[in-house]
Amino acid sequence: MCIRIFPALLCLSVPLLAADEVTVASPDGRVQFRLALGGKARLEYSVTFREKPVIEASAVGITVDKVNLAEGVQVGKVDRYQVTESYPWHGAHSTAVDECNGARIGVTHLQSRTAYTLDIRAYNDGIAFRHLAPGDGTRVPDEATAFRLPSGSTLWYHDLEDHYEAQHMRKSLRAVPPGGWLAPPVTFMLPQGAGYASITEGALRNYSGMGLQADGSGGLYARLGHAIPASYPFRLRYAQDVERLTKPAAITGTITTPWRVVMIGADLNALVNCDIVHNVAPLPDPKLFLNGLRTDWIKPGRSLWSYLDGGNNTLEGMKEFSRLAAELGFEYNLLEGFWAKWPESQLKELVDYSRQRGVRILIWRGRSALGDPQRVRELFEMCRRTGVAGVKIDFFDHEHKEVIDLYEMILKLAAEYKLIVDFHGANKPTGQERTWPNELGLEGIRGMEMGAPYATHEVTLPFTRMLAGLADYTPTHFSGRKLADTTWAHQVANAILLPAPLLVFAAHPANLLANPTVDLVKSIPSVWDETVVLPVSQIGEVAAFARRKGDTWFLAVNNGPVAKTVRVDLSFLGQGSYKSMLLRDTGEAAAVKIEHLTARSGDALYIDLRSGGGFVGRFVR
Repeated sequence: MCIRIFPALLCLSVPLLAADEVTVASPDGRVQFRLALGGKARLEYSVTFREKPVIEASAVGITVDKVNLAEGVQVGKVDRYQVTESYPWHGAHSTAVDECNGARIGVTHLQSRTAYTLDIRAYNDGIAFRHLAPGDGTRVPDEATAFRLPSGSTLWYHDLEDHYEAQHMRKSLRAVPPGGWLAPPVTFMLPQGAGYASITEGALRNYSGMGLQADGSGGLYARLGHAIPASYPFRLRYAQDVERLTKPAAITGTITTPWRVVMIGADLNALVNCDIVHNVAPLPDPKLFLNGLRTDWIKPGRSLWSYLDGGNNTLEGMKEFSRLAAELGFEYNLLEGFWAKWPESQLKELVDYSRQRGVRILIWRGRSALGDPQRVRELFEMCRRTGVAGVKIDFFDHEHKEVIDLYEMILKLAAEYKLIVDFHGANKPTGQERTWPNELGLEGIRGMEMGAPYATHEVTLPFTRMLAGLADYTPTHFSGRKLADTTWAHQVANAILLPAPLLVFAAHPANLLANPTVDLVKSIPSVWDETVVLPVSQIGEVAAFARRKGDTWFLAVNNGPVAKTVRVDLSFLGQGSYKSMLLRDTGEAAAVKIEHLTARSGDALYIDLRSGGGFVGRFVR
């Protein structure tokens, strides 16, 4: 028996031989993962929450070299363990909690005599499992796991034709077509008010990413990157690679799959505050990150971006952007690819000018120019010479292991050069921002640059894509086509509802400074200490969050396409009175009503929301 209580692992090695059923329950007992032997000695699992089904009896397994190692098996020793730890985080809250009961279950495939381990964890807000198959040489793994949802479930998902940059559809389970592709996280509402759940993966390393494919009768089957049809952006940019990446990826040595994760909660607040995806990710290398997330050169912050709202993409134009970034109190200025036409001395001049004003420079680069470590080092050496603080790397567009390995190579080299990273054209996050805390942004989302409509999309994302981890939505735009079916108040609220440690704003800085909301915009942080999802929230209808930074609370409420009035209790506030600034919709989309009043935790606000409208409150003790 080994006991390491806090902050790590409690291992209670209790061998149970030849078990026909193994149950792992969460610390509070409400979540239960049951592993059993079905027909033909095939492994099956099921998951319940408060004694109601979340995942019905489903296949669980792995194939290796086309042999399904979950059929014709014997279950052997069960080593139970507990995890209890907490750690700093940039997400819904500043401290993540990892508390679960686990079991490492020995499994033997009888015909091949292959022995492997199924590792299971049950949390108060979900489950996770993975396979570990020791071995020498090179082998080819594939999926043999399904997620069978309860009849009557309602799903929110998008397909993978645009990789991870699409709008979510709401469909009943029976309406999901057979053969249809679903991009994780796939969020679903359980029938009869039993709660919510969302399926995704964590700790994706040295492996291909997971998509889901429907069977038309309630089952979602895990599929790896090679089996998922290449997305439109990948076909557009990498036509010569499409055929090669239809081949499954080989693994040398032990096969360790990513964790398959199901987040579970009685309400949306539980889902949004779930830490499982990053809990299962490996810890950062202390040789690269001396103080982990708190390593001194890793600095979250707000950034300008000359792309969506115009800008003079010259040295003088970008100096003006940096000057205005300083006036806004923003920490970064992100340059698109035009910088590559400048002489290096010009880029260094901008970096030096910006540094004097407390602003750091980030630069964009397409990944096709970074296909091997030497070319990445050359870019990063240039960043070192000029003082550039970080890079935005774009156009990955695939989840084959070959592409996943490229992310890791870039992140490792960036850490050696002390550079922060923002990935675009990217896959879903899988907790890699814990392993690589220099990753402060990740697109993998249909952001504002993709165009309208926005209203329904932006009140769906907090409960779907955002559950997987950090994003780069590039929120907040006040004019023209980009305002589209929303309002000014809605646009400001997006910076609170769709955040990232590197919070990149879409609007031109002059338009931010000229807008009557500017004082509030300046005060929105990029990282948060606490998040409360308010009961009025409904996926695709209303997103209402209270977020705290220090002693200051922000209340953001965004509406979908149907106008309504909502009541919001201020019970999230602490004791005492707060000076508040409120932004409300008016009769015009491009206008806002500003109020100042004193508020207490016992108060309530009635908020009239236009179609695509919004509301923001700031409460300062």
